[in-house]
Amino acid sequence: MSDPSGQPPFPSERGRVICVVNQKGGVGKTTTTVNLATAIAAVGHKVLVVDADPQGNASTGFGIPRADRTKGCYELMFDGAAVEDIVRPTLVPNLFIITSSVDLAGAEIQLVTSERREYRMREAFERSRKEYEFILIDCPPSLNLITLNALVAADALLVPLQVEFYALEGLSNLLQTVEAVRTRFNPSLEIQGVVLTMYDKRNGLSDAVANDVRAYFGEKVYETVIPRNVRISEAPSHGKPVLLYDLKCPGAQAYMRLASEMLKRENRDILVPDADDSDLDTTVRQAS
Repeated sequence: MSDPSGQPPFPSERGRVICVVNQKGGVGKTTTTVNLATAIAAVGHKVLVVDADPQGNASTGFGIPRADRTKGCYELMFDGAAVEDIVRPTLVPNLFIITSSVDLAGAEIQLVTSERREYRMREAFERSRKEYEFILIDCPPSLNLITLNALVAADALLVPLQVEFYALEGLSNLLQTVEAVRTRFNPSLEIQGVVLTMYDKRNGLSDAVANDVRAYFGEKVYETVIPRNVRISEAPSHGKPVLLYDLKCPGAQAYMRLASEMLKRENRDILVPDADDSDLDTTVRQAS
């Protein structure tokens, strides 16, 4: 299919770009980005996280102090910086990050009057020669121009959905935006999957909502659900993904299973073991 935007196709050597997006806040978007990336990288896949949220929570989740976030996503989109010039390693082998910077908070206003404003992130990835198997973009909790940039740059989107009464409310706006992006900018954009978060098996409402979501999205919904787990909540305050904070907790186990499911969907090598695997345990201890 030809691209109606007239943009050249992405170079074949670049990684698969997946934006993690939901316009509602507090649904586990950043938590999913950080821990899914960690689970995939911990077993040998090369991953880049792009913190495109001005709040910078993904950067915090990897223990990067705000004072150390000099060049990041803003410079990528506005200053012509190449990925390889601003990327930085994390505690996890094979996992790298482009941090959010303080200037990103004003990016929305600047984008309004910028030329080719929808393509800033896409063109930045095209300039990069750095190769990753996966590039995960943590989007702001709104359908703004930064999120639009991520959708135009991405191959697919992953939607974290909190298992609550209002889970499906507002998703129609997101789906309409996706269709508009497909029509005008990125015809190959697809929904990679929907992941249910903050699941509480003690609450009967959780099962009812999960069933509704599965009826609506069908096979797009991952079998793995992310439970409510205090260790997941504690990990960011220690500057660590939950896999480094407590590998054997239910939350870490769930993200490893989710990574395995994602790799299967992406037709990649299925290398995700359970928490008792000695190689994974060694990797996590070294990172910690």
